[in-house]
Amino acid sequence: MATSLTLTQQQKLQTKLSPAQIQVMRMLELPACELQARINEELQENPALEEGIDKAQDLDYQEQDSMDDDYQNPLQNDDFNYDDYVQDDDISERSYNNRSQESMREDIPFSVGMSFGEYLKSQIYLTKMDKPDRHIAKFVVGNIDENGYLRRTAEELVDDLIFREGITVTDEKMQEIIDQIKQFDPPGVAAYDLQDCLLIQLQQKEQTPNVILATTIISRFFDIFSRKQYNKIMQRLDISEQQLKMAVSEITHLNPRPGNSWLGTVYDRNQSVVVPDFIVEEENDELIVSLNQGDIPPLHVSAEYSEMLNLYSGEDKQRPSNREAARFVKGKIDDAKWFIDALRQRNETFMQTMSAIVAYQREFFLQGDSTYLKPMVLKDIADRTGHDVSTISRVCSNKYVQTQFGIFPLKYFFSEAILKKDGEEISTREIKQKVRELIDNEDKSHPITDDDLVEMLHQSGYAIARRTVAKYREQLGIPVARLRHQI
Repeated sequence: MATSLTLTQQQKLQTKLSPAQIQVMRMLELPACELQARINEELQENPALEEGIDKAQDLDYQEQDSMDDDYQNPLQNDDFNYDDYVQDDDISERSYNNRSQESMREDIPFSVGMSFGEYLKSQIYLTKMDKPDRHIAKFVVGNIDENGYLRRTAEELVDDLIFREGITVTDEKMQEIIDQIKQFDPPGVAAYDLQDCLLIQLQQKEQTPNVILATTIISRFFDIFSRKQYNKIMQRLDISEQQLKMAVSEITHLNPRPGNSWLGTVYDRNQSVVVPDFIVEEENDELIVSLNQGDIPPLHVSAEYSEMLNLYSGEDKQRPSNREAARFVKGKIDDAKWFIDALRQRNETFMQTMSAIVAYQREFFLQGDSTYLKPMVLKDIADRTGHDVSTISRVCSNKYVQTQFGIFPLKYFFSEAILKKDGEEISTREIKQKVRELIDNEDKSHPITDDDLVEMLHQSGYAIARRTVAKYREQLGIPVARLRHQI
């Protein structure tokens, strides 16, 4: 079968982002706690980018600020034209002070202390372990997750230790070290599963009749207990309802996640710092939005690099070495300009987005009551700001705002809408709040089923289906009625 090659032309439409646009996209995704690190990285990689205010042009910018009121309001600035910028060969020095006097704020303080893992390792030195055993114990502690559980068996840890560090230890020795760690504070740490965690805590309590009975229930009837089949437990142990209540009370006061009981900072518990990206303050019934700039420095293009470019572009520009040097210097200056303008564009987009959210949810920011939150989706803010929905999504992802009522993730203010029987549009958050209130006030000996919730909500004017109620209940982390039953 003969084959042949043919040459054809095809026409198709493609959208390509300029380097500056890509830079802005990446900037929008960075929360405040990561922006400082990104700026430091750029300062180290690009010698044409310098930290601080350029004194030579600081006066010019102050004069421009006094004459141009729009410059102080980023919501009124025209969007930066990247296509024009990329074609611009003018290497005149630019500077941008991204921390004006009005927006300059001190760092929001947070306490720094010992992490959960460090706390566990510090207890190793309080035991009688020798140096080799302490090294193994540190390895074991490193495998304990944030909830305080050790999800790997002694045999698996032995294999990992041989593979990673070339240290050979017997299974019995590894189990002996794990058993010692299980005696550490907080009680229940290094458990393999929930049953093991509860048993460890019960064993460390004073062995009263109620604790002994609770230990028997967890060790022998854990599956039945987890399904709350209390009648079967009473029949098999031949105990009264009062005895069972006392034992269950002992169990319910145990901590199923001992790692969460560590009284560390947000960073200690989650290995990340929750730093608000925005600050919303109220003054005379007016809401003022500002960026939390922290230690973010003003940036400008190096004057030395601009002079260097002029030198290489002078009389000897025909020399190959000078042309190569000029190309290198120009590239670094362009990168610095793009980074500065990307940072400016990020701040403007952030301010536009947050200001639109505050305007939309004004009553909440004034009252602090979640019932004042209106139904709001990304498109609502996109329409108000003129940005694409994907841009708003990037701005709101992993960002936080500090208000007089606490710190909230921006996603907290978004919710879908449903219609009440009278045609009023309400937020799904209001429905969830109503569901939580009904369940919190229920008779725990006869918990409310999902069908009961639907009926109660209908009586309150909320036209909602049973599957929707079940979905909201699950999103609230509330188990089904059978698992909420208490004797």
